Amino acid sequence: MEKKRCNFNFGTKENRISEKFLLYHDTRWCKPEHRDRELYAMLVLEGMQAGVSWNLILNKEDNFRKAFDGFDPKVVAEYDEAKIEELMQDKGIIRNRNKIKAAITNAQAFLKVREEFGSFDKYIWGFTDGKVIDHHLADFGDMPSKNELSAQISRDLRSRGFKFVGEVIIYSYLQGIGIINDHLEYCDYR
Repeated sequence: MEKKRCNFNFGTKENRISEKFLLYHDTRWCKPEHRDRELYAMLVLEGMQAGVSWNLILNKEDNFRKAFDGFDPKVVAEYDEAKIEELMQDKGIIRNRNKIKAAITNAQAFLKVREEFGSFDKYIWGFTDGKVIDHHLADFGDMPSKNELSAQISRDLRSRGFKFVGEVIIYSYLQGIGIINDHLEYCDYR
């Protein structure tokens, strides 16, 4: 018997769900992530997603990982103008100067948070005392794009110097790292 998945419907032929999207849904989306490097990677990818589809980001994820040195925040924090120009020429990623600069700024802020809390994991999961928030949604129409938690974390991140961390991006980030579980109730990948 085939497993049931959340019924993502992007509506257009161009936005058809890719195999990478399905794999992401099945193995990563709304699954608790605690590795600092992956927490940083998801923050960069979510910021890059602003204004484009998540499907596109996932199709370019391998390119992003290569271009951004495996999302090692220590390395990215040291990027200079020459590296920004190199990234601006990389057709395999989103070539948006502000988003690239935000990835660098966020690496620097990420390292400061890690220094203060011992790990970024401890910081970000501390907002829910390490607990997953499961919304038990019946339909995608019930899924918010932001909530009080994403607003609170967005404010805190911005106060720490992070960029591209608005309430909507952070809500999606919280889903991506498993703090929020928004798999629909019937989904076998909950």
